[in-house]
Amino acid sequence: MVEVEIRNGKVANGGERKEKKRSRIWRWTVVGAVIAVLLAASLSPWRHSRKFSFIRSPCLCSEGSHKYTGIVEDCCCDYETVDSVNGAVLYPLLQELVTTPFFRYFKVKLWCDCPFWPDDGMCKLRDCSVCECPENEFPEPFKMPHGLPKEDLVCQEGKPEAAVDRTLDAKAFRGWAVVDNPWTSDDETDNGEMTYVNLQLNPERYTGYTGPSARRIWDAIYSENCPKYSSGESCQEKKVLYKLISGLHSSISVHIATDYLLDENTNQWGANLQLMYDRVLKHPERVQNLYFTFLFVLRAVTKAATYLEQAEYDSGNHLEDLKALSLIRQLVHNPKLLAACPLPFDEAKMWQGQSGPELKQQTQKQFRNISALMDCVGCEKCRLWGKLQVLGLGTALKILFSVDGQNSRDQPLQLQRNEVIALVNLLNRLSESLKSVTDMGSSAAMDGMVLQNSGTAVALIQRLRGSWMAQWWKNAPISPLS
Repeated sequence: MVEVEIRNGKVANGGERKEKKRSRIWRWTVVGAVIAVLLAASLSPWRHSRKFSFIRSPCLCSEGSHKYTGIVEDCCCDYETVDSVNGAVLYPLLQELVTTPFFRYFKVKLWCDCPFWPDDGMCKLRDCSVCECPENEFPEPFKMPHGLPKEDLVCQEGKPEAAVDRTLDAKAFRGWAVVDNPWTSDDETDNGEMTYVNLQLNPERYTGYTGPSARRIWDAIYSENCPKYSSGESCQEKKVLYKLISGLHSSISVHIATDYLLDENTNQWGANLQLMYDRVLKHPERVQNLYFTFLFVLRAVTKAATYLEQAEYDSGNHLEDLKALSLIRQLVHNPKLLAACPLPFDEAKMWQGQSGPELKQQTQKQFRNISALMDCVGCEKCRLWGKLQVLGLGTALKILFSVDGQNSRDQPLQLQRNEVIALVNLLNRLSESLKSVTDMGSSAAMDGMVLQNSGTAVALIQRLRGSWMAQWWKNAPISPLS
């Protein structure tokens, strides 16, 4: 009798253990299914990212979701028109124009002589510095028949991303006025302090110039010279400088992201869409200011049409110089551009009222300080493009708002060759940035969503495991199959 009861007890205990085991399996099955569903829901945007292109599925997002609509603030054209005209007309024209010999060479001061703070070794960064070259290297090499010999190009040590390539062709420039720009700090007439560089050999792209030194430049520009206006500011004159610098900043960021060193070991270059999203695309104001700066510079070019089409484009290459003149005329008299956006920006509305002249002088002083700050940039190639684009912007200001910053709109316009080169190259830089934003905007925005959703998914799973899942486990029903 006792033996039977013991045997029956073992059977009963064995049955309970089997039931618990089946129940535990059922619970883990349900838990796994729940986690799988949550992961699928949280990470679904990854399917549309180029990083996970092995998952084949149709894109469910709106292809035009990244585009902007309506009139560009403080301008006379809408976003759709700008995108259309830039892509079909301006971008291909400017791309061809800046490769001509006349617009390929830029005269610039490249030494590091910051007027605002003492030298703290910024120019000695391994990725951004070049060693000093002999004093007689420029401008004498420019006069040599075959340019600078390669064996003399021993100035750069370390990685070449930030080095300025000083290789030149034998070209001669003449026939241009020698006048200084009152909107910029560099003395453009001081040829003894200048060197010529080939812009085609020194593209604007990632150089590795980051950290406190780079941040200090932008902090000084924004905090001391063009602080952001209040959200309710209605005075256009008080907003123009900030919007111009912000738009230029956005353009520079786009070029860095578009031509980025993805893998230093293999020297692989390409687009860093996540960087473009983080620095520009997820900030609508920065994109809007990019459009504003583009239209502002475009207006300066079209306003100076008569001057530009009559200028002497002489680089010593007759056929290429005729091509440059033809492209300039196509740019300033393009029928599609004139029909779609005849007045990109209306400068006549600026500096009106009693405080207008004072505001203009204040803006001119602030922009000159920004121009001087370019000498504080520790990366040589960054300094090159910073100086070129700031001079281009200063030239646009000079064209639109008179020559000397005073009320002298009737004074004949005079431009230096270097100012025209900077102006056209700046317009090309802005045009490239707009095209990159238009062409890669959706992909970059989606890449931004990938990292955001991945972080959300991980956090969600951790919370489930730490709290809700523990509570659910205690109260989970036993499977009816048990």
